[in-house]
Amino acid sequence: MATPNTNHPIAITPNPHRIRVVLGGFIVAETTRSLSLKEATLPPVTYIPRDDVQMDLLEKTDHSTHCPYKGDASYYTVTAGGLVRENAVWSYESPKPGVKEIAGYVAFYPNRVDAIEEFAD
Repeated sequence: MATPNTNHPIAITPNPHRIRVVLGGFIVAETTRSLSLKEATLPPVTYIPRDDVQMDLLEKTDHSTHCPYKGDASYYTVTAGGLVRENAVWSYESPKPGVKEIAGYVAFYPNRVDAIEEFAD
């Protein structure tokens, strides 16, 4: 089992800002409780608690991927404002122990939604 290490670090930290995800003019997620996951040399990813996502706008797809460090990711299509974005959202529903904090959270691909806005409250 691969675990985060000095050659492949993963850091998960609370994001102190308000995050809002918009698609088709609708707010599909808004939170002040997001997590920022920084993995190796990849750009940081914002994970949002499911409780702060309009989950009724998401539909689980058959698509999945595997990360040796985080586990198996499930994907969702998001529909809002007449727009449909397939596999725009992912979630590690049973993440590996090294990243257990992201259980119950989802992430959005920035290029598959209108905006992921960040506000300093």
